[in-house]
Amino acid sequence: MTEKLTADWMARDDLVELVAALGPDNARYVGGAVRDSLLGQPVKDIDMATSLLPEEVMQRLWDAKIRHVPTGIEHGTVTAVLPGGPVEITTLRHDVATDGRRATVAFATDWREDAARRDFTINALYADPVSGEIFDWFGGLADLAARRVRFIGDAHQRIREDHLRILRYFRFQARFGTQPADAEAEAACCELAPTLKGLSRERVGMEMMNLLGLPDPAPTVVRMAELGVLEVILPEARPEALPALVAAEQAQGAAPDAIRRLAALLPAQVSLAEHVASRFRLSGAQKKRLAAAAARCAEAAEPRALAYRLGLESAMDRVLITGGDASPLTGWAIPTFPLKGGQIVARGIGAGPEVARLLRRVEDRWIAEGFPDAARVSALLDAELADQNS
Repeated sequence: MTEKLTADWMARDDLVELVAALGPDNARYVGGAVRDSLLGQPVKDIDMATSLLPEEVMQRLWDAKIRHVPTGIEHGTVTAVLPGGPVEITTLRHDVATDGRRATVAFATDWREDAARRDFTINALYADPVSGEIFDWFGGLADLAARRVRFIGDAHQRIREDHLRILRYFRFQARFGTQPADAEAEAACCELAPTLKGLSRERVGMEMMNLLGLPDPAPTVVRMAELGVLEVILPEARPEALPALVAAEQAQGAAPDAIRRLAALLPAQVSLAEHVASRFRLSGAQKKRLAAAAARCAEAAEPRALAYRLGLESAMDRVLITGGDASPLTGWAIPTFPLKGGQIVARGIGAGPEVARLLRRVEDRWIAEGFPDAARVSALLDAELADQNS
């Protein structure tokens, strides 16, 4: 019996119109949408493969009044901009030449040939947009059922075509795989790990952050270290620190967070954290947060005091990484310090550095007492003034 894909999203009006415009025999759903639907997981992105050339795709979308953008026309990709979300439509292809970083492709007409150039068997599943019939030339359905991540064809060859596939393998293993992992895939990743040095740092950083953002990447990251892959892209990493953080996040109901996990992997050195952030081409905000986590002490500080000084996000990072209790931060809003310099001047202190010093001392006591109300702050100011005059 032929397996079929049945998913609610396939009945979307805008997708039905798109299929009609392209012609049902000319297009099939492919990749993540098919894979995730078969697993019963939410579908984020929908991709289609088509036997039509890009120019024909655009003409048919134009005739059907479907907005579209030639997002990757040189590689055969046209994006249909639909009310339910964009759909990438890519002409069937085969590789003409590869160098480990980019591929030169030619358009094809054979569906199996297009599937053969994809990375993993579970990503090479195609579905008829009308009947839902699944087309599987490389055992992807069986691998999906077994939670096995396996390269199509020879693993070494597939990695030589695109070195980033090493990191993609581990990301897919963390998301879909079970143990024991595919021995051929691991052996190829181990042997060819040095090829990752030839990739742009931005591509490596993006793939690594995608991996770290998964629900539990710890076993996979540890395995990457055992196979010698991690030391190529993140030699500073301490993989043994990650399982404890993931366990703490899960126990305390904290959402998975890639920046926090990266911070846990790194030693508590601000300059090193900033260097890694630059190497991975992280944003300014991400770099600042990574550095704040790297400035942590061995022991967890009082969570709310940390949050007041650093912000809720950075406080959560430090508390969880150092094994503290983050529950005081749940639902807590950072208060505003209820004392202004003018109030101190009104008490007879001349404007100048002394006002700032008094503000800082009262604020420190206010934080230490757990952020009491304005009346208590006034009493703290009285005490500071009395100490100053004694």
